[in-house]
Amino acid sequence: MLGVKYLTEAHLKGFEKYKYNSIDIGFLSVYVMHPFWNKCVEFLPMWLAPNILTFVGFLMTVVNFLLLSYYDWDFEAANPAENTVPRWVWSVAALNILIYYNLDGMDGKQARRTGTSGPLGELFDHGLDSYSAVLIPIYMFSLFGSDDLPPIRMFFVIWNVFLNFYLTHVEKYNTGVMFLPWGYDFTMWGVSITLFLTTVIGPGIWRARTIFNLSMANVFEIILIGSGIVTSHPIIIKNIYMSYKNKTGKMRPFLEAVRPMFPFLWLFFFTTIWAFYSRNNVLSLEPRIMFILFGTLFSNIACRLIVAQMSDTRCDGFNILMWPLVATVAVSCFPWYEQVMGSEIEANVERWIVQGLTIFVTIAHLHYGHGLVREMCSHFKIRCFKITKPTPAEEEMQPTAEIV
Repeated sequence: MLGVKYLTEAHLKGFEKYKYNSIDIGFLSVYVMHPFWNKCVEFLPMWLAPNILTFVGFLMTVVNFLLLSYYDWDFEAANPAENTVPRWVWSVAALNILIYYNLDGMDGKQARRTGTSGPLGELFDHGLDSYSAVLIPIYMFSLFGSDDLPPIRMFFVIWNVFLNFYLTHVEKYNTGVMFLPWGYDFTMWGVSITLFLTTVIGPGIWRARTIFNLSMANVFEIILIGSGIVTSHPIIIKNIYMSYKNKTGKMRPFLEAVRPMFPFLWLFFFTTIWAFYSRNNVLSLEPRIMFILFGTLFSNIACRLIVAQMSDTRCDGFNILMWPLVATVAVSCFPWYEQVMGSEIEANVERWIVQGLTIFVTIAHLHYGHGLVREMCSHFKIRCFKITKPTPAEEEMQPTAEIV
């Protein structure tokens, strides 16, 4: 589309050789969810493409975002005087999270069942998951409200989610193995149960104080951030270390091994400057738009890393979509605007800049995602949302990539 190609010959050749390799040691996942999904997938028709399951699940997270955005745009609904979210919305949100979670667990099984496993399915699955990494935490913010969980703290909660998701793919980039984090299953169930409880009891329960006078928002932050530090990050470091020690990984030099972290850290650096030094504190004025902007940029960075790890090519050291972000941060945080225009940047002007940048980045990211899918479908002669029977020659060309 528009003559832009995102995949090089090196990418496509790498995809042809790609083999999916994963290890799942999560208790809930292995002993409860996988047997359940194995039974559920038997009821699916053989003509149903696994990518449809993936996409429908992702759409459930989008529906939740739109619902809560309509009823609670500024994260004020948790405040007693501004309780504008009907209880049924929390039930719908909880159900949609369960649908997303279960379809995400069944799509790979449907792919193996129908003989359509391939790198497109994994890229499609994990690429959409990277977008959900910003959508799902936003639901929780409406439970606590901006009084107990101000936007600047929401900002760091979201970045913690980004870090947990991204490190798993950095790990795979260096080890060649997807170690599935066991905390993911508990998180999905925890979010759903929390939303269902809100339906039954009401959002006021999350305004209560606990021991040491901690708010429920504080408890949420401690559990979310602490679980990553304790159960995820040390294991990832250990797995990468063991892959070097046993010579089972990619054996990249140190700077190449940490290269995926460069665009991630650059994004964190620029967004943090904007969050703290905006002339109008725009994060408090447009928190929801800002989070979507940051999440879209993060998803683009994550998708490019996923492409690199699957094709065994060198990942990007800087993301091209960050150049408009750099320019925006410069205008919003430093006095250059005042020197040129003769007046301080107004709050409405900065809000328009945020909205315009979000629209631009979203369109650019969607173009990138559509381009990846289109180019892979063209190369492997397949359809994204339709199962087609390959010829014997095409079957030999098809790589296998099973999604768990």
